[in-house]
This record gives sequence, C-alpha cells and structure tokens, in this order.
Amino acid sequence: MRMSLLILTLALAACGQGVSTPPDSNSEGTGQRPLEIYTVNYPLAWGAKQLLGGAGQVRFPVPADIDPAFWQPDLNEVVAFQQADMILLNGANYARWMSRVSLPDNRLVDSSRDFADRLIAVDTGPVHSHGPAGDHSHGGMAFTVWLDLDLYQRQLQTIATTVKSKLPQQANSIAARESELIDKITEMDKALMALGREFNGAPILYSHPVYQYFGRRYQFNGRAMHWEPDQLPQQSDWSELHALLEHHRAAVMLWEDDPMPETRAALKALGVEVVVFRPMGKRPKEGDFLSGMTANIDRLKAYLHVRGA
Repeated sequence: MRMSLLILTLALAACGQGVSTPPDSNSEGTGQRPLEIYTVNYPLAWGAKQLLGGAGQVRFPVPADIDPAFWQPDLNEVVAFQQADMILLNGANYARWMSRVSLPDNRLVDSSRDFADRLIAVDTGPVHSHGPAGDHSHGGMAFTVWLDLDLYQRQLQTIATTVKSKLPQQANSIAARESELIDKITEMDKALMALGREFNGAPILYSHPVYQYFGRRYQFNGRAMHWEPDQLPQQSDWSELHALLEHHRAAVMLWEDDPMPETRAALKALGVEVVVFRPMGKRPKEGDFLSGMTANIDRLKAYLHVRGA
C-alpha cells in the first residue's frame, strides 16, 4: 500500500509539473549550456559520456547500492529527468517507474528500439529483494541487453546518432569517438565469442536470471538460480540445485558478485567453482564499464586455464 501511494504521488506530481523546453541544439563554444542527458543504467551512462566527450553532461542519479532496474526515484529526481535535454532508455521494460510518471516523449531515446525483435521474453520468477530496492521479480522481459556486446554496440550507435542530431557542430568529433568506442567493445565481444567456443556447450550455472542475452550471444549452456551474493541459500535452494545438477552437471557458476564464503565452500564441495561475472548495470565501486567487463572476461579465462591444467 505504501509503495502504491508513493507511485501515485510521483505520477500526480510529475503530471502537474511544468516541463521547461531547453534549446534543441547545444554545443561547445556557442554560449549555450551543455547538453544534459539522464540515463537509467550505468552502461548507457558510461557509453554516453564516452561519446559526448566535453560536449555535454551525463547524469546517472541511481545510488551505487541499488540495482537501477528496480530503483524508485523521489519527486525531485523525477523532475530532474523531466527537465533533461535527453533521457536514455534501456528498453525491454527496464526502469518500470518511468511508465508511472509523465515524461516528455520527444526527449525519450529507446536505445534498444532497433532490435526490439531480438528481446527475450521470460517467465515470471519468484518475488525476492535486492536490499533497499524492495521486492520484485524478473518476469516479463529480460533486460540486461548490454551483456550481448553486439546489442550494446547497437545501443551506443543509437545514442551517437541522436546526440549528433542535437549537436551537429560536434558530429565529426562524436563520430570519431564512436568509432574508437565500438572498436573496444568489438574486441571484448570477440573475446567472449572465443570463450563460448572453448566452453563448447558444457553446462554452467548462473546465480541469478540476468544472463539471458549473454548466454544466447556467446552460446553458453546455462541454467539460472535465484541466489543473492550477500545471503546464504536456504535448504530449499540447495535442494533445487541438487535436482538441477542431476541432469545439468555444471562445474561452474557465474555470480553477479562475490558470494559469501560459506556459499562458495558448499558449492566447491559439490564440484562447482565460482566465477564472478558482474553484469555492470550499476556504477562499479572502482574502474568503469570497460575495465569491469575486461575483468569479467579475465576471470572466465582464468577458470578455463585452471580447468585445463
């Protein structure tokens, strides 16, 4: 009930706020304020910042300890989104709070719009929580599209096209940064494709149902649990895992973050190694999207090296 009242309050307040219309064109050296872009997750924020260089400001207001997919902004944060020059959406029903407030349609940029036919529908999963984000499920649509780095490149290209239309004087510079950025993402994509071939269909596990696009792109034979790194699995969770291992004999589980030592030890006793592969949806404690994904790839390579030794 409390959450429903909060959502209603946000929606009514947002509808009642006047939305100022900033200039359609902003650029360096014109005396106009920089283009202000708001984003709903870290991959979009990082990518937009790389593309803009000094030609604008990228805002990602979600606290570092909250999963952006399930964040609930307060009224001031909603108003800030309303007044942005551009709002970058992830698509795939990500950040569902946006459907409950009034936002200017002409400033919304769905970065997944060009591959809507490649989005993955998923069954409604069990309701659970991620700390202060509250209860939720992962049903409806898989949304971690950026873990397919080919799709992430297409998100970045959509952002670049839109930003260039807003900043025509900066189009050449943005295009150069886009080319450099795509080259970096392409190299990581190739590395993951090679790892997928090396796994060669061997069964693996995911600690959480957020690796759908990753598994499809890189041909990993994965099955997902609903385990949290900061919580000990319940007896029912272990029973579910034992049943799964009877027909899906995985030797490794990918985790969103380091699990508790007791969990890691219990998995090892079952012959299941832990490899941390952070989805990178929220701002990392250190480094950035590029270094975080590189570290993910390196941990997978290290596991394969030890397994093959």
